[in-house]
Amino acid sequence: MDILKDRILSEGTALSESVLKVDNFLNHQVDPQLMHEIGREFKERFENKNITKILTLESSGIAPSVMAGLLMDVPVIFARKRQSLTLTDGLLTSEVYSFTKQETNKISVAHKFLQKDDTVLIIDDFLANGKAAEALIDLVDQAGSTIAGIGIVIEKSFQDGGRILREKGYHVESLARIENLAEGKIEFINEEEHSNANV
Repeated sequence: MDILKDRILSEGTALSESVLKVDNFLNHQVDPQLMHEIGREFKERFENKNITKILTLESSGIAPSVMAGLLMDVPVIFARKRQSLTLTDGLLTSEVYSFTKQETNKISVAHKFLQKDDTVLIIDDFLANGKAAEALIDLVDQAGSTIAGIGIVIEKSFQDGGRILREKGYHVESLARIENLAEGKIEFINEEEHSNANV
């Protein structure tokens, strides 16, 4: 997705060999027009999957998920990291470890929003080690719902999450796949070479 890659190159910062800062348009300040294009891309990539719900994780996954939900005409659920006074009964819970924040969070979703007849698209802002995606998959599995696929805005392909999820058979679509962040430079995987190598 060229428009996203251009924004990452022009406004993203490689803080280290494993940390990419994109708070100018994705996970602090949000660019609604870019989110709309991201939502449109997710809709195209997961067409004909009969998706009934989108599931994400607060807070950075919410903006792209809401745009995708708007264009797909389906509800968006976000797993909460903090217990709410109004969210007490009938909860599905899982745990996710954040390497960026170096902490484990308990996440939860009200079971009434995920049912056995739901086909769920999981969306998140980043895919690195895959822990957030695995926790969201766990919630869907607990509900007995079907997973249509996993949509990722930015995948750090030099980390294991994407490979692990694909090897488990999940349909993972990442809009920008980063090959490395060495020496402060942001380099993307050449998708044509990558797909030819997998043929």
